[in-house]
Amino acid sequence: MTNPPLISVIMPCFNAEKHLLTSIASVFDQSYPNLELVVVNDGSTDDSLKILQGIHDNRLHFINQDNAGVCHARNQGIKLANGELIAFLDADDTWHPECLNKLYQALLTNKSAVLAYCGWQNIGLSEGQSKPYLPPDYETLDKQALLFENCCWPIHACLTRKLAIVEANFFDERLVTSEDFLLWLKIGSRYPIVRVPEVLAFYHFHDDHQATQNKAKTAINHWLAQKLFIDTNPDIAQRLGIKRSKKIMLTELLQRGFECYWKRDLRAARVIFRKIMQQGYGSFQDWKYMLPSFLPYSLHAFLLKHKN
Repeated sequence: MTNPPLISVIMPCFNAEKHLLTSIASVFDQSYPNLELVVVNDGSTDDSLKILQGIHDNRLHFINQDNAGVCHARNQGIKLANGELIAFLDADDTWHPECLNKLYQALLTNKSAVLAYCGWQNIGLSEGQSKPYLPPDYETLDKQALLFENCCWPIHACLTRKLAIVEANFFDERLVTSEDFLLWLKIGSRYPIVRVPEVLAFYHFHDDHQATQNKAKTAINHWLAQKLFIDTNPDIAQRLGIKRSKKIMLTELLQRGFECYWKRDLRAARVIFRKIMQQGYGSFQDWKYMLPSFLPYSLHAFLLKHKN
């Protein structure tokens, strides 16, 4: 019986000593029989490197580099990977033991697909924010618009053919967040993708710093990823329509701005609103809420506090 292809799991690691062993165990506990784990220690100043050095498993390969950011670390891992299939797992997240196997089976069944994705669950948030989530099936007539609005799977909830990642020119290192969104958008807009309708990936929230905690930066990076995609894929932009793509981009950004505003995260809302106004977008009613963002923060906060 022919062995299944090698899956290379790429794990960037920066000061992850608290969670690293759990995430590594999640990889080695996979039922899929042929995998390697490539860990890129991205200039950790804690005991992450010491933990890696203490693991004696021939499936583990790791490199140590100066801190260069998560995109650079993942790109280095991809270049070192021996597998024809690539999965990503951050050093504080986990998988169901059947995750890689079920994603692989989906690709095996759908020969033309270059990416298989699944559902996920947030762990460590309030009950309302921790419900399992199944993303939609994007292979519809309006696939490109749906993907462009928001590719709804996190970085560790998919399995991708390495050739597709290389063709898409890896992760864009200009982005701090939404770098995976841009990569999936570039791949999914040109090739078939397939959904596994099961929750197999787990995103863990904890007290340490996480990129998604900065709401304004996350929202603007999402918009920037869309803009970079449109700018570098004029044929797809033409199919979507310039007006439609701009509306999709700025409607999403506006929604995120108002989410921050109504949750009284005024600093984040002000940053997002100013970006939207620079693009000349929004209704008259929207601008009534957004315009005070140009006032000094203390005055804006005062006006809100005393608003009837």
